Amino acid sequence: METLEIKTETREVLGKKTRFLRRQGLTPAHLFGHGLKSRALQVPTAELERLVARAGTTRLVKLAIEDAKAPHMVFIREIQKNPVTGQLLHIDFYQVKMTEKMTAEIPIVLTGHAPALKSKGRILSHPLSHLSVECLPEKLPYRIEVDVSSLGELDDAIHVSDIRLDPAVTVLTDPEQLVAKVSEVAAAKVEVEEAAAAVAKEAAKAAEAAGAEAAGEEKPGS
Repeated sequence: METLEIKTETREVLGKKTRFLRRQGLTPAHLFGHGLKSRALQVPTAELERLVARAGTTRLVKLAIEDAKAPHMVFIREIQKNPVTGQLLHIDFYQVKMTEKMTAEIPIVLTGHAPALKSKGRILSHPLSHLSVECLPEKLPYRIEVDVSSLGELDDAIHVSDIRLDPAVTVLTDPEQLVAKVSEVAAAKVEVEEAAAAVAKEAAKAAEAAGAEAAGEEKPGS
């Protein structure tokens, strides 16, 4: 895969004054990460928009700073945009150690056509949108493509355990999780509601456990 690169400059303008940078076609940014003191940077907005469109938050980027001897290997950690205009307001770059494994949520993209959908009254459910993985930065997949052309009959399904990735990539998501399934429209609605209820139940249990733990740690008289 082609290595993405972008050039940046050290930023002297801070705080509310950064609005003047944006008027000049520059977007304020921060670089932080392993053994690195946070640095304020500025990036040409047009170049940054192209990078964001191609890299998202799951593709390794070679970031060059004008006064640095070597480029930094980073991922885009956070993107701030104006909710009305969509204008880029700020971006965070996170430097990683190339020899240290990292975890990430990788988007799942369905490809192909499921033959089972040729019959009326059927729908393709896609309840899992991301896969949690662990690997070295250079092995991190940009996205995970799942071919649904194997779904030839009603109730045919693809689970996490069916996804094949590079052996260097460890999948952390439950292998029994459903990725895609062909169902009848009414049945699909019930499945979605049941899945949502299960997620809500697990979230409530986690919140209850966290509350109990916090109560147990609270000191008398505090």
